Amino acid sequence: MTTQSVEVAAEAGDASALLTEDALGFVRMLHERFEPRRQALLAARVERRKRLRNGEPLTFPEQTAEIRAGDWKVPPAPADLADRRVEITGPVDRKMMINAFNSGAKVFMADFEDATSPSWENIVSGHQNVIDAVEGTISFETPEKEYKLADEIATMLIRPRGWHLPEPHVLIDGEPVSGSLFDFGLFVFHNAQKLLDRGSGPYFYLPKLESRHEARLWNEVFVAAQDELGIPRGSIRASVLIETLLAAFEMDEILYELGEHATALNAGRWDYIFSALKCFGDRPEAVMPDRSQVTMTVPFMRAYTELLVKTCHRRGAHAIGGMAAFIPTRKDPEVNKVAIEQVRADKTREANDGFDGSWVAHPDLVPTVLEVFDGVLGDRPNQLDRQRDDVEVSESALVDFAVPGGTITEQGLRNNISVGIQYIASWLTGRGAAAINNLMEDAATAEIARSQVWQWIHHGSSLDDGRQVTADLVRELERETLEELRGVYGEAYESARLDEAAELFEGVALSEELVEFLTLPALERLG
Repeated sequence: MTTQSVEVAAEAGDASALLTEDALGFVRMLHERFEPRRQALLAARVERRKRLRNGEPLTFPEQTAEIRAGDWKVPPAPADLADRRVEITGPVDRKMMINAFNSGAKVFMADFEDATSPSWENIVSGHQNVIDAVEGTISFETPEKEYKLADEIATMLIRPRGWHLPEPHVLIDGEPVSGSLFDFGLFVFHNAQKLLDRGSGPYFYLPKLESRHEARLWNEVFVAAQDELGIPRGSIRASVLIETLLAAFEMDEILYELGEHATALNAGRWDYIFSALKCFGDRPEAVMPDRSQVTMTVPFMRAYTELLVKTCHRRGAHAIGGMAAFIPTRKDPEVNKVAIEQVRADKTREANDGFDGSWVAHPDLVPTVLEVFDGVLGDRPNQLDRQRDDVEVSESALVDFAVPGGTITEQGLRNNISVGIQYIASWLTGRGAAAINNLMEDAATAEIARSQVWQWIHHGSSLDDGRQVTADLVRELERETLEELRGVYGEAYESARLDEAAELFEGVALSEELVEFLTLPALERLG
């Protein structure tokens, strides 16, 4: 299919109402205006990582000191984003979207990024599902049950793919379009005016920003899109996931660059750990213990979340807490009890720190988190008036990677290998949100898993029993893991693509240099 030099290089089923000539022309306009800048910023990322590997320190930028010192604020949130005490996230799968809308959460983030495996089928159907949700017609039927929207539903935010990801199935002048621009462009073209007509608007969660320059690019995309569509500037509102270590040093600047479009920052905890490993994985002082020991209370995580709340409230923006990924199970009430109490403690800490809301991955966690934030907020929609003037976070605190009492264990290594392989296999077979060991895992999980294995090998780290982590040990545990999984999956083992996932995991975990994103080589294997 070719429209105005935009080639859709794959079958799109019955997508004629989605991939119209005008819609693809709008995407082409965004591509022509902003693709060169996107490529320049991606190149700047690579150069900065090289400087960090060579010992360049991370600091608050001197050239933006006036922005940090200035007395400015972002615009007030729209009415349907004023109360964000519980947010639920998930892929753009039809059934899961309906359950998320109906969960009782205030906000639902429909995720085209880490929780969606970006097969062409998933992307096309996901955008159609979003259109149906905006129009209020989304439904899903099984032989046992019919799923449809309740009378009161969550406000939807869209998370487009990050700047680094292409959409290989849509070519403009022979080059793949940016996944970010494609997801953003289709959504606003088809839905922005409909949302505005009903008193809402096109709202976004922006992933994996590394600098104010990347936020500035998004702002320019927003302005161009609003002008092209004839909707008022400021109609688009953006929340930003602070899920890279680099962005933590530019939180003020990111809000400032988004200007009239800014509304919130979110503490994206799993990707943040991955980013720290990616930025400082070469440095011995940044070697981390088992992932389960890198909690929100370790020094560098605590510093970043406190700075996030202080920054947001000083600027009039919402501060949204991190993910509670636990999936309740009907099989083991005791597991549920312990896990939900851990979730309650985590969310109580966030609410007491000043966060205005927090994330969950499963509808059954909504009541627990709602209860926690109700206890702090009461009838108030948020706690933006709570200024954290008591917080002072230094540059060194943001990179204090010490984990008191932290250890690297065989179980932690095995878990990284097993979860990494299982998640990659899930992703390759089209499922970007995978339930593994009672946790809802997304791409950030596999990124941490393979990065930790790489780091431990790179530094010759030792397990708590004295054995050194080597490539041979990883391969041995990988073989054992695959045998265990063969027993679990039985006849479905081959179709689950576990051997292929293990090959991919090994390729990035044992590589000479840490690969930037696992999803880039994995994308070559996806339909």
